[in-house]
Amino acid sequence: MSVEKLIVDHMETWTPALQTRSTAGRGSSGKIDLYGIKKLRELILELAVRGKLVPQDPNDEPASELLKRIEVEKAVLVKQGKIKKQKPLPEISEEEKPFELPEGWEWATLTRIAEINPKIDVSDDEQEISFIPMPLISTKFDGSHEFEIKKWKDVKKGYTHFANGDIAIAKITPCFENSKAAIFSGLKNGIGVGTTELHVARPFSDIINRKYLLLNFKSPNFLKSGESQMTGSAGQKRVPRLFFENNPIPFPPLQEQERIIIRFTQLMSLCDQLEQQSLTSLDAHQQLVETLLGTLADSQNTGELAENWARISEHFDTLFTTEASVDALKQTILQLAVMGKLVPQDPNDEPAENLFNRLCITRNLSLQNQLENKEADIMLRKIKKQKLVTPPFKLPENWICTNLIEICEYLVDCHNKTAPYVDAGIPIIRTTNIRNRNFQEQDLKFVNKETYEFWSRRCAPQPGDIIFTREAPMGEALIIPPNVQWCLGQRTMLIRVMHEFISNEFILLALTEPLLLERASKHAVGLTVKHLRVGDVETLNIPLPPLNEQYRIVAKVKILLSLCDKAQKKIKSAQQTQLHLADALTEAAIN
Repeated sequence: MSVEKLIVDHMETWTPALQTRSTAGRGSSGKIDLYGIKKLRELILELAVRGKLVPQDPNDEPASELLKRIEVEKAVLVKQGKIKKQKPLPEISEEEKPFELPEGWEWATLTRIAEINPKIDVSDDEQEISFIPMPLISTKFDGSHEFEIKKWKDVKKGYTHFANGDIAIAKITPCFENSKAAIFSGLKNGIGVGTTELHVARPFSDIINRKYLLLNFKSPNFLKSGESQMTGSAGQKRVPRLFFENNPIPFPPLQEQERIIIRFTQLMSLCDQLEQQSLTSLDAHQQLVETLLGTLADSQNTGELAENWARISEHFDTLFTTEASVDALKQTILQLAVMGKLVPQDPNDEPAENLFNRLCITRNLSLQNQLENKEADIMLRKIKKQKLVTPPFKLPENWICTNLIEICEYLVDCHNKTAPYVDAGIPIIRTTNIRNRNFQEQDLKFVNKETYEFWSRRCAPQPGDIIFTREAPMGEALIIPPNVQWCLGQRTMLIRVMHEFISNEFILLALTEPLLLERASKHAVGLTVKHLRVGDVETLNIPLPPLNEQYRIVAKVKILLSLCDKAQKKIKSAQQTQLHLADALTEAAIN
């Protein structure tokens, strides 16, 4: 089967196979990886270096003759004193050959055809050369790179040296696995210096096709083999020089190498087109979803909302086909909830203004009875300074808008230092443990009792309290569940609402709906990492419905978000099936 036929006949496998990468931040279902097209690129690359991309030509000079000519040129370089004479190289055993080669191909190690990690000597310290740190080396298949200009004297020591025509590959994780590699060209004065995390090869002869060598360094088989040979600790693992030197490379005849590069480039261009079409289609789909969901948010009342939703729901299975589209629906549900458009108002409910007045009387009496507690005195003084709030949008009848601090018994900041951790003890909840109103156990840290008591001296967290993040990221929140003891981590705040008058679950929705974070972000400070000040959190505008309506809203949101979760689970399952199909098709095509 030709590669074109493989692509066209299985288009339904390559293009829909998507993978969602998790990202930080609330309401984000992650970035999309076009997994199917990625696997297609890997397949084309692997076919290229196995001799299955273009047909062999019996008239081509065999690769064995090419290697002989390289040996001749290498001998000349030794005679000229440009390289040292090598010791006899061992034969490549049958066990070392990962697959069978076509007629006319040969196995050869890199050390047979290139000098490894060569040095460069420059007599003029003031000479300008190219400097290439790791970020300037591309992962693309063309081996491209950028560079900065530096003087030789500033970089001649402690860096890797290379020249025009040299080939380099990153040796450290994850750069190696990501196939960071380059064919150096256009270097200032023909010389380059760069990161020490490179293995460099300088071919002995110009007849060696550097682009073909690069394909080998980027092939899935090479990367997988190199990864298995890595040494060092986690995060600092490196591919050893011996692997780079001695890993067998499949060599086709020179003319076939050139045909492979031409064909490979054409097919990569086709993959680029497929990728662009897929991204354009995904973007257009997401814009359509967000536009239609916008009509829900613009609904004037629950009746109009029902009409607009009816039109969307007719096409639910067509519209909500990606995690991002369902995530947008979730955000719209939260937005509608806090705007009073999700459930109808009941004129028999106690107006929120009356509720708030009763809350204030009860809260003030409670705090005045706790004046021996410094936090109670602070809360009273802060509450007295609060000003009238202008609602961020038109409120339904019997709703009011208030600052967050005014509906709280306590609202306190964390102890803003990194706690001393222990192996086991009381969990300390950091910003990384809170995502989308849920607790994330990954990388959970613990503190001992003494640290907990000191970190909680202002107000000990209790079940039912809300933990809110001010930074990294801003605006995540969760409710502390029953029967747990948690410590407040850095960059978080504790929110204890007046439970007799306020549903903590409704406040959680209000704190995590998208428009609140959008409004709050305007007040965020910080040059590198934006964060909310304590005062900004205290004065967050909270729309407040009657208490019974709060309960109805929370119940409705739970039902709708549960349906969304089921839809996302179905999408993930379908995506996983597509990923398995892409993997299976790739494996079958190679073998």
